[in-house]
Amino acid sequence: MNPNLRKILEKQHYKIVGSHSGVKACHWLKEKLIHNRCCYKEKFYGIKSHRCLQLTPTINQCTQNCLYCWRYQDFTEQELESFDEPEFVLEKSIDAQRLLISGFKGDERCDKKMFEEASNPNQVAISLSGEPTIYPKLAEFIEVCHKKNMTTFVVSNGTQPEMIENLKPTQLYITVAAPNKEIYEKLCAPMIKNSWEKINESLDILSSLNTRTVVRHTLVDKWNIGLENSGEGSSPSRQISSKFVDEYAELDMKAEPDFIECKAYMFVGYSRQRMNLENMPSHEKIKGFAEKLSDLTGYEVAGEKKDSRVVVLAKDKRKMKI
Repeated sequence: MNPNLRKILEKQHYKIVGSHSGVKACHWLKEKLIHNRCCYKEKFYGIKSHRCLQLTPTINQCTQNCLYCWRYQDFTEQELESFDEPEFVLEKSIDAQRLLISGFKGDERCDKKMFEEASNPNQVAISLSGEPTIYPKLAEFIEVCHKKNMTTFVVSNGTQPEMIENLKPTQLYITVAAPNKEIYEKLCAPMIKNSWEKINESLDILSSLNTRTVVRHTLVDKWNIGLENSGEGSSPSRQISSKFVDEYAELDMKAEPDFIECKAYMFVGYSRQRMNLENMPSHEKIKGFAEKLSDLTGYEVAGEKKDSRVVVLAKDKRKMKI
């Protein structure tokens, strides 16, 4: 790993694991320990925020340089020349998590039982940074997690369909951050050829997988949700492009996921060097978008979390909890 990148990541409170992986304690893990406030994944799907291990097996490898990404992108690589074994990555990631949360043990606001549970995570969020499907042993890593009775959420950009078809996490996400190829190439800045076509191939595969599936729309105002000339005074629903919603609905129906997450871009990290605060949609706009998408897909609005600016649609809301 580039030593300058390592310094940047460690300054951002990442723990580097091996040669290409990393762990960072999620904001919502801390909120759960101190204030008993949970993340939207706990609210929607039932996982426990304080027992979630947020990691990446590809801390600096990605196939896109999305403008809205919080990641520092100057050192981005597109492949792993060598890689660590899954057992090593998981074991050292759990050790890293324990170090990251060790300071909470002496905090009188932190429940002792909850701290002990947090020190023994039972859920792995394989996202955080980079594109996890670049890690050749991702499928094996998921199996290692499951053998330890840990649930797994994988978040992918869908540009590696040959990997997607072999994954069996507890829940698999494909991020679709553009309604069409033109916007995708401008907003997501793909670094490999035929990325849009590969995402569509992954969406086709998603419908055939025997696992819980999610399409996530990361929505960026004045880019992939609203209209440039909508006007400041107009209502949130009038600032949403019907054409975009139609195109998203077509992509969603191709994938037939169990759930669709409509999530606002958040103005954080290095994205602040590429975006403006006005690019972060209000929750009201996210909700308006989700309602329009619900009408087109037949999925029902099954939940929302205002402080995360996210709304979830479900094919069957009775099957949301894991």
